Order: sequence, then C-alpha cells, then structure tokens
Amino acid sequence: MASFLHQRNLRNPFSKFPSSPRSWSSSKKPLSLSLVGPTALLALLSVVVVVGVFCPWLGNGVFSFSSSSSSAPPASKWTGYTLQQALSFVAANSSVIVCIVSQPYLPFLNNWLISIAMHHRHHMVLVIAEDYASLHRVNQLWPGHAVLIPPVLDADAAHKFGSQGFFNFTARRPSHLLKILELGYSVMYNDVDMVWLADPFPYLEGNHDVYFTDDMTAIKPLNHSHDLPPPGKKGRPYICSCMIFLRPTDGAKLILKKWIEELQMQPWSKTMKSNDQPAFNWALMKNAKEADLYLLPQPAFPTGGLYFKNKTWVTETKGMHVIIHNNYIVGFEKKIKRFRDYGLWLVDDHAQESPLGRL
Repeated sequence: MASFLHQRNLRNPFSKFPSSPRSWSSSKKPLSLSLVGPTALLALLSVVVVVGVFCPWLGNGVFSFSSSSSSAPPASKWTGYTLQQALSFVAANSSVIVCIVSQPYLPFLNNWLISIAMHHRHHMVLVIAEDYASLHRVNQLWPGHAVLIPPVLDADAAHKFGSQGFFNFTARRPSHLLKILELGYSVMYNDVDMVWLADPFPYLEGNHDVYFTDDMTAIKPLNHSHDLPPPGKKGRPYICSCMIFLRPTDGAKLILKKWIEELQMQPWSKTMKSNDQPAFNWALMKNAKEADLYLLPQPAFPTGGLYFKNKTWVTETKGMHVIIHNNYIVGFEKKIKRFRDYGLWLVDDHAQESPLGRL
C-alpha cells in the first residue's frame, strides 16, 4: 500500500485569500496607554482586582456560564471558512467530490474516504458538515476539507431514516449542489454509505449536464440505454439521488432548481414521511427535454438491492463494478455488518490510508 495515502495535507487553505474574515483577525491598532488618563487606569486596575478575587469560583459552579450550544458556533477560523474558499482549495480541473455529513455519519465518511484514497482522488473531496462538531473534527485532522453552510441542523435527528430530521438533512442537498455550480465548479455527489472499487470519472462520458444511477433492482442489458428510464408504478422513474455528477451548465442548474421546488411542494409530514429522492425524480422527468441527462451503466453503478442480493448477477458482472451503494437496508449497525460481510468495511484494516486516520 502506498504510504503517502494517509499523509495529512499540509497546504494552507487560507493562503489564496490575503484578506482574512473579521472573525479570524482584527485590523484595529492597539490602544496607546498614553491616551488613557489616571482615572481610567484606576478603574481598569479595580476590574483586574475584582476578577482576580472571584475567578476561583467561576470554575466551581458559583457563577456558571454555558458556552456550549447546538446553534452557537465555537470560536474557530473554520467557522468563517466559506464555500468559495473551500472549493478553490480542493478542486482539481474545476471539479470536486462532495459528501454531506453530520456527526453520526463520521465512521461512514472515513470508510468512504479510504476507498477514494485507494484511487488517488481524495484530494478533491469536500465534506459539507451539517454541524460544528463534524466541521472542526474533519478540519482538525484534514485542514481545509470541510465547510459548513448555515443554518445548523439537529445532528441527533438527522440520521433517523423517515424522520423529519432526516428529511431536513437530505432536502438541503440540491441547494448545496446548486451553490457549487453557481460558483463555476463541476461536482460529483456521493452518499457516504458508498465504497469506490474503481475510479468513476472515466465513466462520465460525453459532456452531459447531469449523470445519475438507477435505483431499481431489475437487471438491464449490458448495453442498456443511457436515457432517463420510463416512469414506474408511482408515475415517475426511480433514479437514485445518492450518486450524481453535475456540470455548471444551465441544464444542470435548472434540474436543481426544480428539485428544490418539488421538495417545497412535497414537505415532510407524519402521514407522508418523504425524503429528497421522489422530488429529484419528478424534477428529472418534468424537465428531461430542458437538460442533457445521462444514465450511468448499471454494472458499474449497481443499487445495493441488486449488488447485495443477486449473487448470480454479481458473478456475471465481476470486474465491472465501480461504486457500491449500501442501500436497501436501514440502520447504521446493519449497514456496517453488511459491509463487513462483503469485505467493504475498510476502516478495520486500512484506517492508515484515510486522510482522517483512525477516528
């Protein structure tokens, strides 16, 4: 294994931006003591004495002040780190690889990153953190590769599939991706319950607006069409919103804007526990003539319902698989067990190859 894969990136993500945000540094000149009169100096001395007397009790709970809050950012330069700065730091040939995580997903993030590092694309990865804990943890270990786009969500609720928290978490995806396109970058989006078995970029043939994968388990011919599949029983296709590549074109931006509109028309409710995927499919189907769409080959990008449940198909397509998605199963522990059963839980034996090390 190449030893360089686990070495931390020592580049400075702020080096291209000479003007630091106000929250990181102050440009004010120090106050000269010659401008302060005797009365002011005496008052200042009194404050120092009072603080010195009462400070021992501050840590003992007599005067307690809570600095922790799920919505209040901790003091850090990463709090003011912008999406534009982050994209400029990680992009290669104006392209980035993006995932979106909250703290409960960090083990899956690490597993996904190891698989990408094995194919030498990890330097292009930008982690969009949905909480400050993830933002600071990733940037502590891998400076510059995580950014937070406010507002901050409830990290504890975001991982429960079918919950309103999960919907709120996934519903931000098209907005994040649209911001990246508007800044002029192509973006590959992956969920972190995926593993790369090969480099997917050679499969992005042509110059299409949006590339995606089919989430249906029905087996397609090896030379299947790359057009958007026809609608199914629910009146729409069943395209996966978890693996997408978009170019910064008008067509791709239109799909993302329509995706956002569809989500607004289909909000989460207790009776309609939706997620972002149906809205993505409606956006694709309703606007297929306005954008250049491309369905990626099924053998290379199979849904988990096919890869993990059809051994015959897996044998017949051996050597063709590129990205494996651990879907069609719910629950962190169940996903980890299935990855382990198939030799895809890489953090057990390859943690040293992750840019984050062993979390």
